[in-house]
Amino acid sequence: MSGPESPKPADADIDTQKQLDYWNSVDATPNGMLGGFEHISRIDIQGSKNFFGKLKLDRTPPMRIADCGAGIGRITKHFLAKINNQVVIDIVEPVKKFTDEIESPENFKEEKEAGKIGQIFNVGLKDWTPEKGAYWMIWNQWCVGHLTDAALVEYFKRCAEGIQEGGVIVVKENISNCPDDVYDELDSSVTRTDHKFRALFKDAGLKVIKTEVQRGLPSSLFQVRSYALRPQ
Repeated sequence: MSGPESPKPADADIDTQKQLDYWNSVDATPNGMLGGFEHISRIDIQGSKNFFGKLKLDRTPPMRIADCGAGIGRITKHFLAKINNQVVIDIVEPVKKFTDEIESPENFKEEKEAGKIGQIFNVGLKDWTPEKGAYWMIWNQWCVGHLTDAALVEYFKRCAEGIQEGGVIVVKENISNCPDDVYDELDSSVTRTDHKFRALFKDAGLKVIKTEVQRGLPSSLFQVRSYALRPQ
């Protein structure tokens, strides 16, 4: 007589088409990007600036950045483009109506005139391979939950190849408040535990050089944690 079946892993139901259908149904606005919580944007951006400042990265050019899962470029505009005048930001985002907002002539005028907007890759993270050694920083925020554990490990390995000497990979994500990862039926994504993230980083050959919890968010939301990573 067989024993009870093992519970299905949270990432087993991830469906890329369902994800794309969801995000294509969302308004291409800051409120749409933040699931109706546009009011947290300022707190989020300030938290990212604070975390980034503590990394004390060498600012010798080239300073090419990838904004992964960039949406309409909220993080690019309000944080990454303001790091200094040396940065060039590539956009990685599978939903074309979001990148159309970035490419629109009336948007990002200042950043485009300063040469800060680089290439736009209309692909998901699973299908993006960064150029070897090209990036000073690869920023991933509220997007890696769309990959299965296995696909995420492979993605992190590609990112490790994509950063230059002294560069960094940043992951800023919701953290599960349950003992295990949680699957979200709405957008077919997974909210992982801190323990799971650290295990996946290790599997990908990455080490955590700094991590901290985002402060100031409503207690009704998931905890948000940032990780700065480099190859082991």
